[in-house]
Amino acid sequence: MNESGQNVHLHQMAHCAQEIALGDVFETYLLPFRNKIEERRMRFVERLLLENQAWASEISHRSPEIFDRLKSGQSPDVLWIGCSDSRVPAEQLCNAAPGEMFIHRNVANRVCPHEDGFMSVLEFAVAVLKVNHIVVCGHHCCGGVKAAMTDENTGLGHLDHHLEAIRQVRRENAETLESIRDEGERLNHLVALNVMEQVRMLSELTLIKDQWSERRRPSIHGMIYALETGRLQEIHRWDGDENHTFLRDAG
Repeated sequence: MNESGQNVHLHQMAHCAQEIALGDVFETYLLPFRNKIEERRMRFVERLLLENQAWASEISHRSPEIFDRLKSGQSPDVLWIGCSDSRVPAEQLCNAAPGEMFIHRNVANRVCPHEDGFMSVLEFAVAVLKVNHIVVCGHHCCGGVKAAMTDENTGLGHLDHHLEAIRQVRRENAETLESIRDEGERLNHLVALNVMEQVRMLSELTLIKDQWSERRRPSIHGMIYALETGRLQEIHRWDGDENHTFLRDAG
């Protein structure tokens, strides 16, 4: 190897050594941050498990036989179709115990007859569990309904496809909605219209009609949860061929 080649080789070795040294420095520098991230993950899991232990202890103290009863089966009286929003926890806001509610939640509490996931829940609830009531519960300040207030895409393909049916409800009621000046009231009015549309869709399903003709159940209740007060309100009800609207400005 000539002198020029030796210089190039030495330069390459020095560069490699420098990269290794820098890598060690960065590894040492980043280690505390990696440890903190791992520590946060551990804290999340530990907290989750501790909260579960506290809950299990409390509920078994109040009702010692509850877990023995739950393992033997379920017989809920209601199917709850609600929004996935973390602020609308079905059992808590209804003060329901485990085993009292069969629950399906999705963005903006939609009835989705073409989705196997939704229909399997509905089919099991009405045909096997024989629930007597179905609640469709929307809520004030719903982010999904807010996104459906315009035709502008969210950039999330599945979500936009899911919201299209609510956008259609908005188009069909455009004149009424545009007459409401307050933006929050307009949003909450579309929330109510969406709930009523889901009740209508449920009532027209063959599965529901067959159950009603057989045992005159289930009744379908359209409800609204007010985030600002924590209160539920029934705005619409379907009993067979009868429809009852309780909120004057919902239709």
